[in-house]
Amino acid sequence: MSAQQLCDFLRDSRGFAHKRDISDIVTALGAALPGGSAALAQAVPVGDDCAAIPDGQGGYLLLAIEGLVEDFITRMPWFAGYCSVMVNVSDIYAMGGRPTAVVNALWSHGMDPAGAMLQGMARASQTYGVPIVGGHSNNRSERPQLAVAILGQAQALLTSFNATPGDKLVMAVDLRGAFEEPFPYWNASTTAPATRLRGDLELLPRLAEDGVCDAAKDISMAGAVGTAMMLLECSQVGAVIDVDAIPRPNGVPLQRWLAAFPSYGFVLSVRTEHLGEVLTRFAVRDIACSVVGDVTATREVHLRHAGGQAMLWDFAEDAFIGEAAGVAA
Repeated sequence: MSAQQLCDFLRDSRGFAHKRDISDIVTALGAALPGGSAALAQAVPVGDDCAAIPDGQGGYLLLAIEGLVEDFITRMPWFAGYCSVMVNVSDIYAMGGRPTAVVNALWSHGMDPAGAMLQGMARASQTYGVPIVGGHSNNRSERPQLAVAILGQAQALLTSFNATPGDKLVMAVDLRGAFEEPFPYWNASTTAPATRLRGDLELLPRLAEDGVCDAAKDISMAGAVGTAMMLLECSQVGAVIDVDAIPRPNGVPLQRWLAAFPSYGFVLSVRTEHLGEVLTRFAVRDIACSVVGDVTATREVHLRHAGGQAMLWDFAEDAFIGEAAGVAA
């Protein structure tokens, strides 16, 4: 597969489609608010893994929410419940924070599959040390649905808005897992020791607090490249990404891995003077971590693969998750 064919594959992927929906929502909300798009600006603008609200003491309260797709809940209710907590925890750490508590909103037709979802949530709550402190339930719904929200705190932020031309793009992924077939979820969590999982996540706020990184995002349904694109778009920069340098499990085809949603995976934009320190910290904990690209001053994302290069996206021409042109400021 050529670099151009790989670009075409990613543009047509389900993960990219889900993330592109964000642009429609942001555009509609900006148009509906009295202050226009300017009213969308919060402590951290739309596009980060969490909303960050200054706490008045030099730190931040972090708020995030995740909803799960129905086919996942129906086919794997226990793992869906587990993931609903896990992905929220990851969002908090991706911002340089530490989680405080979660709440849920659950709809089901009786206790099947509600019971399995709650068991999965309870297991993840224990594993990551994050209590479930409340929620909303409806056991008389025709279709199962699940959303979980989380509260956390941060002393120093990692955000999607701090990537700078000249930075190195770094990806860190826990490869000690397996796919939850037939879904694209790479599970390196449910069979791992809780102490190791918590220690691996603690790397992120330590990077922020020690001043060696200030730009990061956790890898989501958009996959490794799509997540990098979200970070780049928010920072109003571009990049050349070498997809062959992305850490990948042995035996997993490149296309499948680029569409994967890992339980532990982060994209970071790192100043060159801190690069060695960042790579070493992940390596010490046996997290696969590599430089995968260079941040540029353009608004274009180019992919390198198999000796070739092609343009994947031009943010100046087409928003990915950002607000479409034409909304009043």
